[in-house]
Amino acid sequence: MKLIGQVTSVEICGIRCGEVPLFLISGPCVIEEDDVMKRTAEVLERVSGRLDIPVIFKSSFQKDNRSAREHYRGPGLEEGLKILEGIRHAFGLPIMSDVHYVGQVPTAGQVLDVIQIPAYLCMQTDLTEAVALTGKAINIKRGQFLAPENISKPVKKVECMGNHRILVTERGYTFGYNDLIVDPRSFHIMRQTGYPLVFDVTHSIRRYGIPSADPRGGNREYLSVLGRAGVAAGVDGLFIECHPNPPDAKCDASSQMYLSDLEEYLKPLLEINSIVKEV
Repeated sequence: MKLIGQVTSVEICGIRCGEVPLFLISGPCVIEEDDVMKRTAEVLERVSGRLDIPVIFKSSFQKDNRSAREHYRGPGLEEGLKILEGIRHAFGLPIMSDVHYVGQVPTAGQVLDVIQIPAYLCMQTDLTEAVALTGKAINIKRGQFLAPENISKPVKKVECMGNHRILVTERGYTFGYNDLIVDPRSFHIMRQTGYPLVFDVTHSIRRYGIPSADPRGGNREYLSVLGRAGVAAGVDGLFIECHPNPPDAKCDASSQMYLSDLEEYLKPLLEINSIVKEV
């Protein structure tokens, strides 16, 4: 690790998060059919090369917070990890997924390059400690219920287990009922942890309580302004879930970005980033 100003650089498969100008975490919300996964990874690999932005491929092998039990939850731990391993092998992208239970951690830790602690579970001590002990890089998503300054609490739990390979992710705060708001102050506050800060743009536009397949379940019109605000505030990475055809997506259909829009979406953000960071 190397201190870059106030931010510790975290190395993930050759990507020095916090040191490179900007990195991207992207992929379908949940693991779907082989064609969807490969088409997405192929585009992400191409965009990464064209725009010179490192990419970490993220997709969930299991979604455990669906609003109805009949909603698709993913292929499960073993099959999902096998699919993600295939993506890494075929496209050379580091892979990330989230865990929900301590029992999933040992198996996930053998495969994943980054283990994500979901926002809803960020204060679960047993889960946080188990993930920390794998030695893998950890992405801690700030819960919608947690004040930005309190992200330091799960961070300290990880540090106490001897792991300092940490990313922290902002994804909006609960605002009234079924809505989220992004407070720009959170970018400054969360960066005080000393670890690379990621902005989850697409989850910030979700409208909870409305099924994700319902067009009213997300506000895509805010993607540009939120992304530009986050990059202008100096975030180190962007988290953008994308899909070849979001209306057909099996999760977060109303908030995932159209894969075909991703490259053009990123171009002005990279320009803003170069001005802010003087690169």
